[in-house]
Amino acid sequence: MSVETVIDKDGQALKPPTRPLTQRLFDYIVWGTIAILLLASVGPVQLSRLPLLFTKSGNMQDFVNGFMHPDFGEWRTYVAAMWLTVQIALWGTLLAVVLAIPLGLAAARNVSPPWIQQPVRRLLDLLRALPDLVIGIMFIVAVGVGPLPGVLALAFNTGGVLGKLFSEAVETVDPRPIEGVRATGAAPLQQIVWGVLPQVAPLWTSYALYRFESNARAATVLGLIGAGGIGQLLLDSLNGFKFDETAMIVIVIIIAVSLIDLLSQAMRSRLI
Repeated sequence: MSVETVIDKDGQALKPPTRPLTQRLFDYIVWGTIAILLLASVGPVQLSRLPLLFTKSGNMQDFVNGFMHPDFGEWRTYVAAMWLTVQIALWGTLLAVVLAIPLGLAAARNVSPPWIQQPVRRLLDLLRALPDLVIGIMFIVAVGVGPLPGVLALAFNTGGVLGKLFSEAVETVDPRPIEGVRATGAAPLQQIVWGVLPQVAPLWTSYALYRFESNARAATVLGLIGAGGIGQLLLDSLNGFKFDETAMIVIVIIIAVSLIDLLSQAMRSRLI
């Protein structure tokens, strides 16, 4: 199949756009480096052991048999624990948004001066780098086991993630509305309220909903260290080799996460 030639108004054939050699070389270097890293990591990640999934599949027979016969006897307990997990995720996300809004604005290049922007960006890097489990254990030491350490762990880690996303959204706003507000003599805070926030509010809300979905799963993992919710029940069933109970807990988690995903999609669709 021949490629159709494009002719300009002067009757000359237009050539397809070509990228400069330096840009193409940079792309080759980036993708080549990624390929080398992947090849070099085959041994460390033990990809050679993949065949064991099939040659030693009998070791998983008891586990699979338990999953095929879930125990529905305590489903009310599991649902109540999952509801607590959702509440942990909800409050963790809300506190994260409260933390991320000022940090996101302070980290945006078009809003804050460099002497504020750079330290705030490093703070956001720190919050994102600390794993949820580490932050959760820190708060468990401070306030004891229960849901509160899970809420605080999600708030700090998610606050770092949302702060980064919020700042990037602010940096892409149209400057003309801000200039129009500034022309009326508005103060810097008023310029942000009337010129920036109306542009980024839908995107910020979408980011927060995405993180709420993620936090519903992260709160389950935090329960494994005593931060409340269904994670503790999941750990107890696994340690007791009660795979029928584990199967029921997993079913409850899947249903809850699916419902949260459907609700989040419906809410995001109204923002478009």
